[in-house]
Amino acid sequence: MGFPLQRPRRLRRNAVLRALVRETELSAGRLILPLFAVPGHGVKREIEPLPGNYHLSVDRLVEEARAAQDLGIHAVLLFGLPEAKDELASEAYAAGGTVQRAVRALKRAAPSLVVITDVCGCEYTTSGHCGFLRDGYLENDASLELLQRIALSHAEAGSDMVAPAAMLDGQIQALRHALDAQGFSHLPIMAYAAKYASELYNPFFRAATNSQLAFGDKRTHQMDCANGDEAMREIALDVEEGADIVMVKPALFYLDIVARAKREFGMPLAVYNVSGEYTMMDAAARLGRLDRDAVMMEALACMRRAGADLIITYFAKRAAELLRSGTAAASAVAPPDMAAGALRSR
Repeated sequence: MGFPLQRPRRLRRNAVLRALVRETELSAGRLILPLFAVPGHGVKREIEPLPGNYHLSVDRLVEEARAAQDLGIHAVLLFGLPEAKDELASEAYAAGGTVQRAVRALKRAAPSLVVITDVCGCEYTTSGHCGFLRDGYLENDASLELLQRIALSHAEAGSDMVAPAAMLDGQIQALRHALDAQGFSHLPIMAYAAKYASELYNPFFRAATNSQLAFGDKRTHQMDCANGDEAMREIALDVEEGADIVMVKPALFYLDIVARAKREFGMPLAVYNVSGEYTMMDAAARLGRLDRDAVMMEALACMRRAGADLIITYFAKRAAELLRSGTAAASAVAPPDMAAGALRSR
């Protein structure tokens, strides 16, 4: 009595029917836009391997953030490039540093925008490593003190959330203690909980933050791509230490980890759709091999399907534009009312 009484295709006949039974929907409010603040004034310089994303002086950064907010994007993840680097990463926690000035400007110009600040030393150290080195090895506990100083400087500037990225043992507990002791117990922490050592970060380090390593690699503290159970242990530790949101990074190659993390912990879960993932899709589209908008929306929907509540992505503005316009690419992941509008327009 199965076939032909059961015909799943009946609910795929048009965009509205497909949307009515859609299990996973994507909205601009689920997206977080990375922004890169640089010294200077009037600077808006496209990042070559990340077309559509820019190095922005604080004045232009405010414009970009407002444009994103107008598209329905509620949060940004802020990175900064310093005036100068040193072994102590001193500009990372300077009150007048690039990130600190950018946070203050963003909170003045767009008070309701959630400003998340990346807490790490790699953009600020001469070595390009995440903290302090001894004999070429990243010192864990000494570097925790650096992360505490950076996080406190961000909190004092007005950051809405801090996101420690170094993958150091005990970093969430260290930041929670430091923030609580200084009156910032309300400030949430987004933990880079399962951050893998990945070649997919290269465009970010090479071009976006100019933080390529002077020597060595980050495999002594970032995770081995072959390990899944270890990721669950890392996430469990961050939850125990006080993380409010956990993250899996990268996204697309690690959707099995995303699904496990959501199933096992039920925590608010972010993924970082990293620079290499963006570059691959963009390059394939420029070669005429893929439809950029269609593959972008498919990829973002699959991150949501795997369990991601929040998606940090360089595609954020373009995806939000498509979701607002109700194009064919957007209607594939849109809710019923938007799908109906797209169907009528065609």
